[in-house]
Amino acid sequence: MAEEPDPTERRQLTISERDLQGLAEDLSRWLAGKVSADEPPRVHELTLPQGSGMSSASVLFDAEWRVNGRDEGGAFVARLAPSAADFPVFETYDLAKQYHVMAGVAAATDVPVPPLCWLETDESVLGTTFFVMRRIEGRVPADNPPYVFYGWLFDAEPAERALLTANTLAVMAKIHAIPDPASRFPMLDGPGQALRRHVDWHRAWYRWALADDGYPVPLIERAFDWLDAHWPDDPGPDVLSWGDSRPGNIIYDGFEPVAVLDWEMAGLGPRELDIAWIIFIHRFFQDLATRFDQPGLPDFLRRSEVVAKYQELTGYTVRDLDFYLVYAALRHAIVMARVKRRMIHFGEDTDTADRDDYVMHRASLEALLDGTYDWT
Repeated sequence: MAEEPDPTERRQLTISERDLQGLAEDLSRWLAGKVSADEPPRVHELTLPQGSGMSSASVLFDAEWRVNGRDEGGAFVARLAPSAADFPVFETYDLAKQYHVMAGVAAATDVPVPPLCWLETDESVLGTTFFVMRRIEGRVPADNPPYVFYGWLFDAEPAERALLTANTLAVMAKIHAIPDPASRFPMLDGPGQALRRHVDWHRAWYRWALADDGYPVPLIERAFDWLDAHWPDDPGPDVLSWGDSRPGNIIYDGFEPVAVLDWEMAGLGPRELDIAWIIFIHRFFQDLATRFDQPGLPDFLRRSEVVAKYQELTGYTVRDLDFYLVYAALRHAIVMARVKRRMIHFGEDTDTADRDDYVMHRASLEALLDGTYDWT
């Protein structure tokens, strides 16, 4: 006889099914007012990607409708801002800003941004703000478990990974080449130096996410002090910074980018913000592989090779990279510490007396601050 399913699991599944069904009905009613359909659109095949909800939540769905007897529709993605009950990573989620940044990038470049469809700022529709874009098919290097352990990128030939690196950096270079970014993206501009605004925003985010909530992390505060003591004399020209610049936020067809995703960390600032981020985030994963005695991908996104390729593509000389690598590690430390705090909140983890252990890459950040991190 088959084992009786856990009633808790049945109840959770029922809730999940009910929520998705309700969401489909809400989207159908909303779409009817957007597409002037002959009858209410049919919304179906709703799925929640694994890991959705820690940052902006994504819902995949198909929709079909008819306009004047003509079939229309397709495959879509809805990005929804999380609620306070989700214990979100960021204090605010300005989906309208993300939408307009993506629209601006699409208008100014041939960077492959998913086609945008609609922005909805009326929270009464789905209970939060959201926008909808066309779904792009392809493959993405996985974050969990990270691509340095296995998967299509791990199995690729070194020359194929080098091709992916070149194509990814070419996308980044096109973003950075957008002229007059402060005028084109006024929602990202503000008074004073862009780099200072960028760091001050992250300091305020740290206070909201951890320190003001009674969870200060001394290592993070030490890193902010380090930045102040090593501030670049000349940060250089400001560009549009993608923000979360890494392969994990790109959909690839083979090794060619076909959709650049996740613009919630977009801002104005020096090019090195994105250059350092893509280098550091891979090293974060690679250091995890090393910790678990796995080979990882030591030939991928190496610091020297990223810098050389970017300079070849743009003619720009990368400057003060050590500063920006520390800053990248600091920014990621806030993310990791907030995730730890979130897990404690939901009873999935316990607190520790040494708050520096909130930072998963504590050893790497400490070595960067001490000038002893080994980039070979």
